[in-house]
Amino acid sequence: MKYWQTISFTEPKELTEIAKCAEESGFEGVLISEHVFMPREYEPAYLYSENGRPDFTGETPFPDPWVTIATLAAQTTRLRFCTIVQILPLHHPLEVAKSLAALALFSDNRVMLGGGAGWMKEEFEALGVDFSTRGQRFNEMIEVMRKVWQGDYVEYHGDHFNFPSIKQSPAPEKLIPILIGGSSGPALRRAATMGDGWIGAGNTAAEAVEIMETLNTLRREAGREDTPFETIVPLTEQVDADTLLHLEALGVSATVNYPFKYTCGPDATLEQKLDMMRAFGETISTS
Repeated sequence: MKYWQTISFTEPKELTEIAKCAEESGFEGVLISEHVFMPREYEPAYLYSENGRPDFTGETPFPDPWVTIATLAAQTTRLRFCTIVQILPLHHPLEVAKSLAALALFSDNRVMLGGGAGWMKEEFEALGVDFSTRGQRFNEMIEVMRKVWQGDYVEYHGDHFNFPSIKQSPAPEKLIPILIGGSSGPALRRAATMGDGWIGAGNTAAEAVEIMETLNTLRREAGREDTPFETIVPLTEQVDADTLLHLEALGVSATVNYPFKYTCGPDATLEQKLDMMRAFGETISTS
């Protein structure tokens, strides 16, 4: 089992030291979240809390994920990077593809895209993007990005994106893995039929088992059970070694050490965060 460190909600100027420590401590990679902004008022539609509101606010730091990953990749040599998640339909696929191709080049292919459909309607409205079609846009974006990453002249004619023959350079050496976030039926089907993997937002072990069994069934039905499929599954509870082995047998590639605000407390110093990662790293090396 591999382990990732979530660096979401962390003071941005601490992230370089945190990334270096994560690499030294044996973590597989680090995960970072995206919001373009937080509105002062919004509809309570967050899926992972009872009141429909997340526990982050407009004061919570959300540095641009690709700029942040580029900075941290330049300070490390082995550590991998993934978004948890980028709100993919907020953006244009040609721009996302361009940024990721450059990141793959400069990081020696250590970057993955974790994409989600998004839940905050106000964020879409402010950027002039139709919230109701975000799922359809998501599907087309995957197709567009994979086309332009091939490095040839390509064209695309969909319902939401339409362009004549174009070529982006530089192209990545290989297609960049796209992990799909979300545990809804459409999200799991998108991951199984279109994704290179799945990334969770936090589940109990029982929920993770059910999700993995669903993904495995959907992948078999789609004839994709033998294609590479990476899963990063944050767990909301402590589990024993047998449970981890069971999850691994179902196809779980990695689990996650939660953001520092939960593991160390919201007022933890940088040194306390580094110490926590070092201690967690010792458990990784013996697991």
